[in-house]
Formats: sequence, structure tokens, C-alpha cells
Amino acid sequence: MSRFHSFVVFAEMRTGSNLLEANLNALPGVHSHGEVFNRYILGKKDRTELFGITMEERDRDPRPLLRKLRENTEGLPGFRFFHDHDLRILDDVLPDPACAKIILTRNPLESYVSWKIAQATDQWKLTNPKRLKTAKVRFDVPEFLKHVQDIQAFQLLLLNALQTTGQTAFYLDYDDLGSLDVMNGLAAFLGIEARLKSLDDTLKKQNPGPLEDKLENPEALAEAIAAVDVFNLGRTPSFEPRRAAGVPTALASEAGLLFFPIRSGPDTAIRDWFARLGDVTEGFEQKSLRQWKRKHAGHRSFTVLRHPLLRAHVAFRRKIMMGEAQDLRRILINGFLAELQPPGEPFVSVEAERAAFRIFLTYCRLAVGGQTGARVDPSLASQTALVQGFACFQPLDHLLREDSLAEGLAILAAEGGVTPLVIAPDPAEAELLSIWDETLETAAAEAYQRDYMGFGFARWRK
Repeated sequence: MSRFHSFVVFAEMRTGSNLLEANLNALPGVHSHGEVFNRYILGKKDRTELFGITMEERDRDPRPLLRKLRENTEGLPGFRFFHDHDLRILDDVLPDPACAKIILTRNPLESYVSWKIAQATDQWKLTNPKRLKTAKVRFDVPEFLKHVQDIQAFQLLLLNALQTTGQTAFYLDYDDLGSLDVMNGLAAFLGIEARLKSLDDTLKKQNPGPLEDKLENPEALAEAIAAVDVFNLGRTPSFEPRRAAGVPTALASEAGLLFFPIRSGPDTAIRDWFARLGDVTEGFEQKSLRQWKRKHAGHRSFTVLRHPLLRAHVAFRRKIMMGEAQDLRRILINGFLAELQPPGEPFVSVEAERAAFRIFLTYCRLAVGGQTGARVDPSLASQTALVQGFACFQPLDHLLREDSLAEGLAILAAEGGVTPLVIAPDPAEAELLSIWDETLETAAAEAYQRDYMGFGFARWRK
């Protein structure tokens, strides 16, 4: 008996997913229903409903269709899923170890050219070689690079989900689809007793031959290949722990504004603003936040980025000077020889605070680099990691900057039809200014390289 109640084939266009599905459906007790969560079709072309659910009903909420697909399919049900399908369903599929994951990939250069030819000929499947349509296509380098980036981002999402839930997938390459032994290995992975005696030969390869012969401008291949970092050498390794989506920290206003605060950021003024706009809701779970979004059509989500040096100093004053993080205070005193006053008491001099803050920045650098072995407090984490965590639930509409917050919030207020926030001076800036020197700028830039590079932060004091 299979340990799985369903399966999903993660693939992309022109990777051979139709052929894989045909061979899966040739196994007794297996039924793959096609691209069930494709935004433009319902499993297959021209189908208007599936298991009594229409496309409109599916688009409002995809979960009932997933439930019916599993309940009403005889045998082991499944479907195909591409990176541009309805991502909401992944919250139900990815964490579920009883849903088998099959990951099909193909050389992205080949899949891109095949996709361009299919677009040009409008021939997406071939069953009769006599009806083969051919065409030479123009290779668009920027479009190809975007194609590669989209695929890589989706594959990383799948990889991380499998890693963090302790699952594995059955991986297939395009060339594996011609192996009977591999297909029967897939049947074994799914827990199916039946085996294929031969492979489905209904679908025919559409574009055999050298890649250069399919292009109007084959010289563009060299430019494209040069632009792709095959070994990912351009990536700066980051050992900072990935962050959760931060859904419980989100604040929602009845005006349709949704704020994801960044710890040690300028959130007090925004909380006060939300309170003046009406009822404020917080303490969400992912399900309740989705429900809120459905009830507030036209909602806008945002966060506010603060300069890393200023943000680190705010965290330092709260966590260390005010004593919120007693364990971290002990680490700084015993492990880094920081000279700290008792919680709540000011430093004896500007130089003393500056020296202690500089040690704190050193600890931040080690923490975000994964070198402390301790959990990284959200107040110390990079804003890059926090924003990436938010995006695990849903990419935000706006990333506002504190140094232009009035302008950014005015745009949000106009979109929501509400009164904009009047920004008052933040005392945190004066507190940092009182101890600032060049060594702090350097230490902050070393601690938060990802934020300086990714968000383009310059020196705090110009």
C-alpha cells in the first residue's frame, strides 16, 4: 500500500511533463489530472469544471478542488504544477509528507528554445510526425535570463521546503523520460505495485537536431551562456538563518493597509497612525491573514526599511542598555569583554557607549554570519532576511524607506483614501548622533553587508 495519498509533478513548460504524465497514467491505480492550478486552464484545455468546481470557484479558493481531487479519484491522484501556477496551493501541498513530490527538470536552454518554437508554430504536442511544424526563432537574451532566474527561484523554494520538513522528492531529468527502468523506479517510489512493460509512445519529440539550427541568431547563444553564472560563483555565500514569514507580527487596518514591521524599525509612528484610522487587527495566522485579505479587496502591504547603523543602535539601546536581552548582555560581557552598566543606567561617557556599541556590532556580524551558534534575534537579523521571510507568505506591495517615509506613506494613504501620517522627528537619530564616529559606520557596513548592497544604503552621516 502506498504511503502517499496523492502526488504532484513539479515541472515547467517544455520539460516533458506531458510525456511523464502519460506514463504515470499508464500505471494502473494512478491518475494525474493535468495542470489543475494553471490560471488559464483547468487541468486541460477547454475544460470548464473539474469535480463539480468551476474555474471561477477554483480561483476564489483552490483548496476545495484539491480536497475533491483527492477524495474522488480512484487510486493515487495527482497533478502537474509549474512556477506560474496558483502558489496558494503550495501551503497545503509542500508541508504534507503524504503528498509525493516528483521534480522534473530540463536544460533551461533547451526548454526555452522549445517554448519559443511552440509559440511560433502554436504546436504544443505532437502525436503524428507528419504534422510536425517547424520554425526558426529569435533568441532573446534578456528573456532567456529571466526564464532561468524564475526557474532557479522556484527550484530553491522547493528545495528549502523539502529540507525544512524532512522530505525528499523523486528527481527526473528530461532524458530520464526515455528510460523504462527509471519510470518503474518512480512507480516503486510512489508505492505502486504495477510496473510498465513499455513506455508511452503517443507523444513525439518535436524539435530534434542541434540547437543552433533552430535559431535565427545562433550567435546570441554565446552572450546568453556568458551571462549565466553556471557555478553560481557570483553569489555571496550567506549563512544567516532563513526567517519565517512573520505573519503573527503583521498589523492590519480597516482602511485596507497591512504593515509588516521590522524589529528595531520605525514602527511606533505607524502603529499610532493605524490606531487613528480605525480598528487594528494583529496576531494573525496564515489562514486568518488570507481571510482578511479576501475581505479587503484592494489591500496594500508594506514594510519600512531603516538605515542599518541606526537600526542596530536602536536594538543596542533596547536589548543591551535597557536589559531586554539578559543572555546577550552576559555573552557580550563574558565573551567580548564589553563594559556595560546595569540595565537602565546610562554609560559614564560617550566613549564608553561607543566602545560597547562597537562590540555589539561585532557580535551582530558574527550572528548574521551564522558564527555564534545561537538563535539570531529578529532585532539583530538583516533586513534582507526579514523581507525574504515576509515574501515566503506573499511579496509586499511596498518597501518604504525611513528617510523618505512621509512621501511613501502619502502614496499609501492616497491608494487607501485615508489621511496621511505626519512624521515627527525620531529621537533615535539624536541618540545615535551623540556617539557617532567613522568606526561605527565601518562596523555596521561589515555586519550588514547584505542590506548595504541589496538595498543600496550609503553612509548614515554624509
